[in-house]
Formats: sequence, C-alpha cells, structure tokens
Amino acid sequence: MYTRKLHPGSEFPAIQVKRSDGEALTLGKPQGEHDWQLVVVYRGKHCPICTKFLNKLESYRERFSTQGVDLVAVSADDEQQLTQHRESLEVNFPLAYGLTLEQMQSLGLFISTPRSEKETDHDFPEPAFFIVNGEGKIQIQEIANAPFVRPDLDTLIGGIEFIRKPDNDYPIRGTRDYD
Repeated sequence: MYTRKLHPGSEFPAIQVKRSDGEALTLGKPQGEHDWQLVVVYRGKHCPICTKFLNKLESYRERFSTQGVDLVAVSADDEQQLTQHRESLEVNFPLAYGLTLEQMQSLGLFISTPRSEKETDHDFPEPAFFIVNGEGKIQIQEIANAPFVRPDLDTLIGGIEFIRKPDNDYPIRGTRDYD
C-alpha cells in the first residue's frame, strides 16, 4: 500500500483537534512564547508503551521549553478515552484527541486496525513525531510503523539544543533533499 509522507522543509498541515479541556487546538502552532512545536502522535489509551513514553516525555518538557519548543500529544481517541487515559498520565503539556482518518492520512501516518474490541474501537495511528519550526515547516520528523519505535529523547533534545544554540554556525536546517 502506498502512503504519502511529508518531508522535512514542507509545510505542516493545518490540523485542528480538541484539547482535553475541550478547547480547539491547531497542531503545529506553538503556544505562549515558544516558536517551535513538537507534535507527538500516539496510538491511544490502549497502548501501555505510549503511556510510559508520554510520562517520560514530561521529564524533558523543561529542556524543550528552554529551547523554545512547545509540546503537544494527540491521538485518535475520543474525549472519554482521553479522560480515562489521563488517570495513567502525569504530564503537564496539552493532550488532544479526535485525530481523524483523513488527518492521519494527511500526515502520512501508518494507520492500524484494532486486533479486538478489547484494544480499542477505532483505527489508530502508529507513533509519529513532528518538530514544526517558526515558519510552520517540518524541521524534524519520525514516522513509525510499529508501537515500540520511538526516538531517544536524550539524542533528540541534544540535537535541538545544538541546532538552536545562538552562536552555532553549523548549517543544519533539516530541509535538505537526500534523493
């Protein structure tokens, strides 16, 4: 099956979802004083690996914030599923729900079908990460096709700290085409 993938340097699609507090949220639009945003797409409440990863991500939130990177995590779960999932989460960054099949496809995500009703009641995305820069373009991305593939957070934040360092003249931009 062919999937259309986004590329670093391309515009991040305008995708609206709902935050856990019911407010609308546009993915890729940093909040507050941040000029970049890390959009974490996760499988949903049914995924214990996702729960563990989101809780671990919280311990990196301040380092991302220091680099001007805002965090948000989103799934295809509904409001009730997110509310239930919050009981297992200890995070202080926005969580969003309601990612649609069309939105998952526009992001080029791998989409899975539940193995049983015990897992969940809807198709869901496999993990993905998009760091959207101040111009609304994808700076860094990783799209997984399996639940256990995640970036190493130390390496990820270390790379961001390196490329965002004010006196760094290293020409890394994340937009080169490697055809």
